[in-house]
Amino acid sequence: MGLMAKWGVAEQWGGLDRKQRMTVWAAYLGWTLDAFDFFLMVFMLKAIAADFHTDVKSVSEALFFTLAARPFGALVFGLLAERIGRRPVLVMVILGFSVLSALSGAAQTLGQLLLIRGLFGFAMGGEWGVGASLAMETIPPKSRGLVSGMIQSGYSSGFLIASLAFFALFDTLGWRWMFVLGLAPSAVVLFVRMHVEESPAFIAKADKPRENPFKAIASHWKLALYLIVLMTAFNMFSHGTQDLYPTYLQKQRGDDTQLTGAIAIVMNCGAITGAMLFGPLSERIGRRRAIRTSALLALPVIPLWVWAPDTTVLGPGLIAVGAFVMQMAVQGAWAIVPAHLNELSPAALRATFPGFVYQFGNLIASRNAPLQAGFAESHGDNYALALALVAGVTALVLAGWVSIGPERSGKALAEN
Repeated sequence: MGLMAKWGVAEQWGGLDRKQRMTVWAAYLGWTLDAFDFFLMVFMLKAIAADFHTDVKSVSEALFFTLAARPFGALVFGLLAERIGRRPVLVMVILGFSVLSALSGAAQTLGQLLLIRGLFGFAMGGEWGVGASLAMETIPPKSRGLVSGMIQSGYSSGFLIASLAFFALFDTLGWRWMFVLGLAPSAVVLFVRMHVEESPAFIAKADKPRENPFKAIASHWKLALYLIVLMTAFNMFSHGTQDLYPTYLQKQRGDDTQLTGAIAIVMNCGAITGAMLFGPLSERIGRRRAIRTSALLALPVIPLWVWAPDTTVLGPGLIAVGAFVMQMAVQGAWAIVPAHLNELSPAALRATFPGFVYQFGNLIASRNAPLQAGFAESHGDNYALALALVAGVTALVLAGWVSIGPERSGKALAEN
């Protein structure tokens, strides 16, 4: 609590009125339940592979299709949000990914599942950029660090809920009915429609001439290229430490459903802790420095995270501690992303630009899960080595690349 007070958490939250807080909660809930639907798949790769009589690597292609489709969704829904507003598009994408998540459980072949998960990724791609721009355009500048951490903690909150669902329900429901739980996010639509107002920035520019979005992106190509590389590193950092971690626990360590779910719960508590610490801290020390500090925190914890001995009674506890600290570092760095990208974005493209560069980086990183799984299987199912290599390399790349880029902390979002 001392750190939270020192870093101005109460001050940043206290600067928001009721309507602004409702908008923040909407952005947080949208990203939480989006991530919940995504991570249900992560826990069930092994079970789906067994049902379709194939291997984990083949099923992990579903993660690739989801991630690869996201930049196209970010572009299409972002451009739509520039025209008709952030609020209606947020409703649209939440309904879309909820229904498609439930349909995943009805797939009769692996090919059908891959198609559905690709469409799911398209809808999912629109949520982050639209939700983040709606929140960032609504709140005062001094609250961006805290709100950025809150929004990004939704990703870990969704992973946590998926962990709890897997822990409590998978052995009873099986993978098909687990996907039906993905309909739950549609309830957020009612909340958005009742409590959330349109972005003041969008309303202010509604009657002004619209800039050609493709010309605007082209005129900022250097910034776009820098941010795409940055977001590639970010996505490798998160997906490379999360997507195959449950598979590592199950296949390499031999952990059962309950222990896998329990460790995933602990690691996501670490992720939420990191987001809520480093987001507000970025208001004090700057966006780039906060990202760099958090990313480098991951390096010393790698041995504990994947190589803690499992031959003693302390093994699961040590792995859980490693998972907690690793995800605190990963999501501590990610906590700054919503504020950082919106501050760097051209004003005319704020619903499009942040989501597009984020999801384009995701597209480049989208082969990570199949490549990691293939590397692990070719090295005797050594998932620990695959996870450690990606975590170490991407932490260093992320810390180095963010150091050479721009920062506009506290920038008025009406400015270009």
